Amino acid sequence: MNHDSMYGNWKWLVLACLVIVLVANGKLISYLLMQGRGQFEVLWNAQDIDSFVKEESTSEELKAKILLIEEVKSFASTELGLESQALYTRIYNQEDKDILWNVSACEPHALKSVEWTFPIVGSVSYKGFFDLDRARQEEQALKKKGFDTRIRPVNAWSTLGWFPDPILSNNLKRSVGGVAELFIHEITHANVFFKDSLTFNENLASFIGEQGAKLFLVKKYGRDSEEFMTYANSERDAQLFISHCLNGISALDSLYNTFNSDLSIAKKDSLKKAYMITWVAQLDSIPFFNNEIYHSRFEKDLPNNAFFMAFERYDSKKEAFGNQLTAEFEGDLKAFINFYKK
Repeated sequence: MNHDSMYGNWKWLVLACLVIVLVANGKLISYLLMQGRGQFEVLWNAQDIDSFVKEESTSEELKAKILLIEEVKSFASTELGLESQALYTRIYNQEDKDILWNVSACEPHALKSVEWTFPIVGSVSYKGFFDLDRARQEEQALKKKGFDTRIRPVNAWSTLGWFPDPILSNNLKRSVGGVAELFIHEITHANVFFKDSLTFNENLASFIGEQGAKLFLVKKYGRDSEEFMTYANSERDAQLFISHCLNGISALDSLYNTFNSDLSIAKKDSLKKAYMITWVAQLDSIPFFNNEIYHSRFEKDLPNNAFFMAFERYDSKKEAFGNQLTAEFEGDLKAFINFYKK
């Protein structure tokens, strides 16, 4: 082969690589534009809290929840060192509709999530959509590739302090403790964030949200109050369920490690399904306060790997954070938060 021919081949190879990069980036740019448009619509159509409160359709309960959010923000700032002055000064009326959905996916016979890489946040194991049809298309494309998938509505998100996040009206339907936990969780994201560390970030925000909510409720209502006890019972149920999910992750990992190339896909699927059935059946033996929520959760469909990995993402490190809070900071949540802020 002469030099001209070699140069010609390399030229076409480089051109092909550039086309691939542009196509890949084109898909990314298209997705980011879609997300940006959805985010912009929420920010643009959000209204001042004062005008929302003055509307005749705004109930006294909703007005009370808005005042509660202001108290949570003040508590987060003074008691936890989490700044939120520019956040939640406006409200977006969802009109009881979901507006954002997350799609996640996982290998069918291994606990390995699909990841996407984006500017600023780095690698993440879910993909958000303000368009439900686009979310379903993404999920179907992942299913065709053989992945376990999950699509679910998202009731809150953080722009990490880049924009003044508004209150989403559906979140005002939560219990008092639920409101406190959610907004402390999201405020944490705006104060503490590590790139390419989604599981760490979400676990940290979940832990601080839960611990902060308890402190807030005790300070505002007292430890013997109905508000605190309602949240504590709900949190106890949630932790029992989370523990069962984390145990499921461990058991599935052990199961998948026994799979080898000699085992057929059908046999792998059969063993996987058998474990999922067993795991669901075990829920009946867990003493939840509210049995109905958890015992009937999988009446239609069995869980899959993508479902379990959500608990890895949000809950797998909370026990370690709890141990650290006690051992290193003597239970001082503000000191714990300041350590990670630095």
